Amino acid sequence: MKELLIELDTHTKLSLYEQIYEAIRRMILDGSLSCGERLPSARLLASGLQISRSTADAAYAQLVSEGYLEAKKGSGHYVCDVSLPYHFEGSDRQRSNVSVTRYEEAGEMRQRGSSNLTYNFLPGQIDVEGFAYNAWRRCVREALTDLETGRRLLSVGHPQGEYELRRAIAAYLYQARGVRCEPQQMIIGAGNEYLLQLLGQILDGPRTVAMESPTYLQAYHTFCNIGYEVKAVPMDAEGMRTECIPDEAVTLAYVMPSHQFPLGVVMPLRRRLKLLEWAATDPRRYIIEDDHDSEYRYKGRPIPALQGMAQQDRVIYLGTFSNSIMPSIRVSYMVLPQSLLKAYETTCGFYASTVSRMQQMAVCRFLEQGYFERHLNKMRGIYKAKHDMLLHLLKGRPWVYRIYGDHAGLHLAVELNCAFTEDEVIARARARGMQVQGMSECYLAGAQKPDERAILLLGFGSLTQEQLREGVQILEQCVL
Repeated sequence: MKELLIELDTHTKLSLYEQIYEAIRRMILDGSLSCGERLPSARLLASGLQISRSTADAAYAQLVSEGYLEAKKGSGHYVCDVSLPYHFEGSDRQRSNVSVTRYEEAGEMRQRGSSNLTYNFLPGQIDVEGFAYNAWRRCVREALTDLETGRRLLSVGHPQGEYELRRAIAAYLYQARGVRCEPQQMIIGAGNEYLLQLLGQILDGPRTVAMESPTYLQAYHTFCNIGYEVKAVPMDAEGMRTECIPDEAVTLAYVMPSHQFPLGVVMPLRRRLKLLEWAATDPRRYIIEDDHDSEYRYKGRPIPALQGMAQQDRVIYLGTFSNSIMPSIRVSYMVLPQSLLKAYETTCGFYASTVSRMQQMAVCRFLEQGYFERHLNKMRGIYKAKHDMLLHLLKGRPWVYRIYGDHAGLHLAVELNCAFTEDEVIARARARGMQVQGMSECYLAGAQKPDERAILLLGFGSLTQEQLREGVQILEQCVL
């Protein structure tokens, strides 16, 4: 067991646990800490650095969640094997080309619900009471009253979206998600489905795409509609099993590595490297990274995006403001690799933007004036309180077998221990005024579903804490 020599800087904006996390991460990547090496216990690390035990625990927990360390119960923390021959660190030139602001977005879930049902537990719902109405009104009003901007709003904008907005998004993506891109690589569009349709025209001819199962079905249906063949790939606790990507015909892999929908799996570093290795072996291969719900993480720091690791231009990055601002805004963005820009200009460069300039300029002001960051911080606190309460209400119930996807996102996946089927539980809940979704809805057509317990997706975004409490009581009546 090696002693860790870490210098802590009390004058930096980085917290102590972030400094420790970054120092150990660098030691692993540069080989100072080798695969299988055991690290000091959190207690010893805290004593040596003269910090609290909780700070050391937080640093270790983050490294475990990203796949740099493995925690062995009763034994300690060990370095994982991240030695694949893939160079994923971005260059200094790439790093310096993007200015810094804040925050990011994630994939969207179709907003559904029935007005006659009291308890809407569907995933993807937001807390409308917490929205920054005053700040948003101010941004819209400024976009309308600014003379120069107001005149521009009357004419057709840039096909890729307003340059100022693309620049602002690129800045916070770099700061918050580690995404490295220039504004000219970004396309603004009305929803991820539209952007995937656009991508289908940019890429050369029909493709075969690998998708995890279960997955986000809106993307699956979009791929089918544009004529792509979809191959279901099984997943485990680390996400898509790259060794199971079926054959050479597959040239696209659609993944959600930072927070997989619907299971909430975080893809660790070694699995990410394997996926990048798969893409690097054929010039026609690309990874589509849907950064779903990554801004809402309630334990540790946000998981870095896969795109920032890909030095060989293999990742197409998708994000949306549906959950972080509002679903009705319909502002999403796609970051293309440099290698696809020419194809975009030739094939789709003449298309008009599907998002109004008015909407784009309001969002741009929302980002540039700091409202977005403050709004996210506020909503993160609101959603964390709801997440923690729902988790507390579910844990210890005899009918709850397992909970997936805790500590992030706007829903929990709950595996039930009851005699009823998934459809029966959903019907019984609906009869009592409660709307829920089953995991079976998220499996690809033809993919094998585990013939086991029912699993429900319980979204908590739009519900009050009192509704969460009442909803769990109703659910208990439905399963017993």
